[in-house]
Amino acid sequence: MAKKSNTDPATVPGPSQPPIVAVVGHIDHGKSTLLDYIRKSNVAEGEAGGITQHLSAYQATHKNAAGEHVITFLDTPGHEAFAAMRSRGLRVADVAILVVAADDGAKPQTKEALSLIAEAKIPYIVAFTKIDKPGANIEKAKMSMLEAQVFLEGLGGDVPWVGVSGKSGEGVPELLDLILLQAELEGLTSDALAPGSGLVIEAHVDQRRGNTATIIVQDGTINSGEFVVSGEALAPVRIMENFLGKPIKEAPPGSPVRIVGWSVLPAVGASVKTVETKKEAEIDVAEARLQRPVQHGLVEAKTTRGPVGSGVAGAPEEPVEMAVFPLIIKTDVAGTGEAVMHELAKLPTHDNLEVRFVNRAVGTINEADVKTLAGGSAPGVIVGFNVKVEREAKDLAERQGVTIETFDIIYKLAEWLGARIEERRPRTKVEMVVGAAKVLKFFSATKGRVILGGRVEEGVLKDGAEVKILRRDIEIGRGKITSLQSSKKDVKEVEIGSEFGAQVKTEALPAAGDRIEAYLVEQK
Repeated sequence: MAKKSNTDPATVPGPSQPPIVAVVGHIDHGKSTLLDYIRKSNVAEGEAGGITQHLSAYQATHKNAAGEHVITFLDTPGHEAFAAMRSRGLRVADVAILVVAADDGAKPQTKEALSLIAEAKIPYIVAFTKIDKPGANIEKAKMSMLEAQVFLEGLGGDVPWVGVSGKSGEGVPELLDLILLQAELEGLTSDALAPGSGLVIEAHVDQRRGNTATIIVQDGTINSGEFVVSGEALAPVRIMENFLGKPIKEAPPGSPVRIVGWSVLPAVGASVKTVETKKEAEIDVAEARLQRPVQHGLVEAKTTRGPVGSGVAGAPEEPVEMAVFPLIIKTDVAGTGEAVMHELAKLPTHDNLEVRFVNRAVGTINEADVKTLAGGSAPGVIVGFNVKVEREAKDLAERQGVTIETFDIIYKLAEWLGARIEERRPRTKVEMVVGAAKVLKFFSATKGRVILGGRVEEGVLKDGAEVKILRRDIEIGRGKITSLQSSKKDVKEVEIGSEFGAQVKTEALPAAGDRIEAYLVEQK
């Protein structure tokens, strides 16, 4: 389907090393289904809600007329919350595939992905997916790309494109050929004999094996027996696995590898290098610590602030003390922790509530997490994403009044937490003026009740309304209307412009010329 270049991609020898390919696009545009076909596995069904929520890396082999070629793929989540993971994937990639559904066209995350590709300064291919789906219109989808300032081959530009089906595999060989052509044109080179270096794309705590990180090797080779260093984290290269989980002794350029046994979790997105001895690694770690900026206060804290309900001009607000909402976030990997924080940053904020992030970490929710929140003045909340809860932690939380909730869909987590924050938010009492009248005549006062006549000047005056009595804008008392008459008949309310007689329960003594304001108290 793609416009053929002067050189047939299928006859291009291919780059000297496996190109690293980041697959990006709008949520639910078929990235995982396409990659499932390529790697003959099933990511889409295995992910909660059919949404890819991790950055996965693996290698595939493609055979064409020029021979056999290895390609490294990065599958990045399409959900808006995972922007940091998409950006990280593109930083390490040599080529990008921008997936666009043929039945949907360019969407918000399509445009965001285009921006990230531009920042990464790498070539890309547009793959129109779902071409066999009813309603697919590849020409319309191409026009939507033109509107997004993407100029495809055949439409006045040089961006290659291909139509594909992740179900039948139609167009997939052409897509892989185009990847190899783009990589060849880039002239990818590396020195396999050089010390290995790369980028951390994921990090998590394995319950059995400890701190684990996934790395893409960008240059050189990581060999068993060496040490890897990333910032303040180091690890001996003893347990190193390929994308299939099989032990390997060396990882050449373009390889995705998992290394187990880090001293601490390396930062996701940080660079990695190899050294020959533990002493060299420790020196590098010490230098990284010296360069660490001085931090004060909590590991991560955020105060949510926003507008308080204003009411009607002149209506006083009852002051509310600041409340604290202690929160711990636990996720399976560091990247999803970033995405969770991204979603929480979009929740409504309140002047009188501080959402305090006591900790954000990876791993199972345990007793230590509960104990951290148990002694506080406000009930704490622990939210987990794709993690389990230890039984001891669950039992202690019930005794200590700490709430624990776990989720495997990110927007469900955000919705739940938003509702809990709204529940915890202290309410401000605001008096809303709903009616006002001028006192025309004072008749009598007996045992805390007065009878007066007046005329409604604003809104409506109702029987049973709470009222304030003002003299020259100064409040002299409050009370309640206990009966209301108009035209010598008992009525439930009197509208603007009408005169009335009223009995008001109050200790104040109104006089002609005073003002009566009826009000409602609202919680905001």
